[in-house]
Amino acid sequence: MFFCFLGFCISRSEIQIMLARFTDHRSLCRATAIGYLFLLLFSFFISISTSCSNGNCQILDSCSLATDCGPGLYCGNCPALGKTQPYCIRGQATIPTSVIGGLPFNKYSWLVTHNSFSIVDAPPLPGVQRLTFYNQEDTVTNQLMNGVRGLMLDMYDFEGDIWLCHSFRGQCFNFTAFQPAINTLREVEAFLSQNPTEIVTIIIEDYVHTPKGLTKLFTNAGLDKYWFPVSKMPKKGDDWPTVNEMVQANHRLLVFTSVASKEAEEGIAYQWKYMLENEAGDPGVKAGSCPNRKESRPLNSKSASLFLMNYFPTYPVEDEACKEHSTQLADMIGTCYKAAGNMMPNFLAVNFYMRSDGGGVFYDLDSMNGQRLCGCSTIAACQAGAPFGSCKNISIPTPSPVTNTGGSFSGSVQFSRSASTVYHPNHLIVGLLSFPWIMLLF
Repeated sequence: MFFCFLGFCISRSEIQIMLARFTDHRSLCRATAIGYLFLLLFSFFISISTSCSNGNCQILDSCSLATDCGPGLYCGNCPALGKTQPYCIRGQATIPTSVIGGLPFNKYSWLVTHNSFSIVDAPPLPGVQRLTFYNQEDTVTNQLMNGVRGLMLDMYDFEGDIWLCHSFRGQCFNFTAFQPAINTLREVEAFLSQNPTEIVTIIIEDYVHTPKGLTKLFTNAGLDKYWFPVSKMPKKGDDWPTVNEMVQANHRLLVFTSVASKEAEEGIAYQWKYMLENEAGDPGVKAGSCPNRKESRPLNSKSASLFLMNYFPTYPVEDEACKEHSTQLADMIGTCYKAAGNMMPNFLAVNFYMRSDGGGVFYDLDSMNGQRLCGCSTIAACQAGAPFGSCKNISIPTPSPVTNTGGSFSGSVQFSRSASTVYHPNHLIVGLLSFPWIMLLF
């Protein structure tokens, strides 16, 4: 436990040590104790006077309130790395097209949330205790506002409708269901309507068997008007249209399915015809290795121009995510870059995207886009119209995103009641799955 005042934080153990020093009259004479106390108080007030607050704190600065940190930052910590004192952590992505625009869609790297719908404290069905994993901490709307541009959604037939669900063997249960898919798709529609230059990608793990079910779903959600037609997707690894062309044609929604037959039946692109992908789960986070998913062609294949990099463990744990999104992630990006024949990932899929030890996934995306768009170590150093390799002289990491196009922050990582050090629902699920009998439920 720590106590904060005006940006200065001190732990209970530190207070106990100081009190012990003050009261140990056997080792300190009264005059020395008074002098020590005076110096300590002087240092304390100097710290207060020089600390930041009221939105002036930058990345890695100490903080005590959500409002202390500047735009695009929040006040949090990372106990998994021993960083228990609160400090400002980045929470918003740079939209690369706002810095270097007009390039083919496949020349950019975008943030993707794995199981975007699986949100901590999402209400279960009435009278049902949900028993499943959670992967994110804020709404899909908030994810999009914070710079997420790809959503991974698991869709199932359930209760006469199409639902977002976690499950096994292709069947959704009431204790693994989240909500009708149309609710989330309407959030996407509202975002695209309010942000006419943005492009969103949806990747569906598809267990829908209702004939034309997905077609009706997207039409009813009002998303058909943004649909990028399969006929215009490059088939042999060629470049995609430019982002400007996609915006002008209003082809701002890319949708991929895991079912090959639906490309012919419903005009929904079969994911692995257009996209390379590494293995998901624990194999995708193993240091020094980046194997392709079995449905995908080899990562160094030149027959597809999009590359989805998965980076999340099989069993998601909230308080470990900040550690996963530290140097481990940067190293894995380098490993997958080499495995793909020096092809930078276009999509980076993660759990609990906001959690990190500082810059996290946002910093790594800036680095990926900087290298591919302008030959610089970060997109913050890119200069529109300048020759490739002409970089601005900036400090690393950047204190905040290059652009602040919007976003809704709850301050510290308190997106829900369960996102705390007291109770982590995924710990319970991992524990239950350690018993073989629980798998009989699925």
